[in-house]
Amino acid sequence: MAAWADVLCRLTVTLSVGLAISSGGVAAQTSDLVSTNALRVCADPANLPMSAKTEDGFENRLAELVGSKLELPVQYTWYPMATGFVRNTLNAKKCDLVIGYAQGHELVLNTNHYFTSVYSLIVPAEGDLAGVTSLDDPSLQGRRIGIVAGTPPSAHLARNGLVGKAKAYNLVVDRRHESPAVDMLNDLEAGDIDAAILWGPIGGPLVKQHHPNLKLIPLVNETLPPRLFFRITMGVRQGEKVWQRRLNSLIRRHQDEINAVLFEAGVPLVTDLGKEVIEPPQ
Repeated sequence: MAAWADVLCRLTVTLSVGLAISSGGVAAQTSDLVSTNALRVCADPANLPMSAKTEDGFENRLAELVGSKLELPVQYTWYPMATGFVRNTLNAKKCDLVIGYAQGHELVLNTNHYFTSVYSLIVPAEGDLAGVTSLDDPSLQGRRIGIVAGTPPSAHLARNGLVGKAKAYNLVVDRRHESPAVDMLNDLEAGDIDAAILWGPIGGPLVKQHHPNLKLIPLVNETLPPRLFFRITMGVRQGEKVWQRRLNSLIRRHQDEINAVLFEAGVPLVTDLGKEVIEPPQ
């Protein structure tokens, strides 16, 4: 499952990695390790709607955008986004960039964030839950809600007395063989559950592409912890400050183009503090 989220699952997956540390306690890696012949991207081969070996995920399109701005061809190192991902890709120096990583994750050096998104409630577009805007809405009482086990919204369901009838879906899976988000939305369409909660960058594109009868509601009105919004960065090797600064400059100069890719994919974007949905330009 993706570590970005669902930070959703990227936030909750624990990755095991050994970092190369110098005698002074600083990562002994420099920008000299970054390829000058290609944009070498570390990615999951089966993590749609974000990335896939077919290169039709929105992170693949972002990689192409970054590569075009750097005038470099994109090359991939494929590895499932689970335990050992960073160790076997980025830190093994097989690639130089993870396109989507949660801000503040200690396994990588984060760039500036290039978008903020939020967990979202998904309901039938024409049903009686279509007007719900928060998880304390009385309309949700007694409903069966799909949730990825162990993700932050689980605490909100418990606080609001919604766990009893909730249906849990697996968090850590090999997406080549199992897809909890796809299964959850299929169950919602079939009426096996009444609503679903997914990380926005997973749920939004899936709804847009495959479930036009469903409605995605970004959960920006939850005021109690844990927070449901997360800032997403690009990840590079620890110590590679020159490469990080180059990417920060690229993100700053091409933010509108990055946003266009995300909007086109159906990713719900919110303000940095997760309080308001950002609407795509008309």
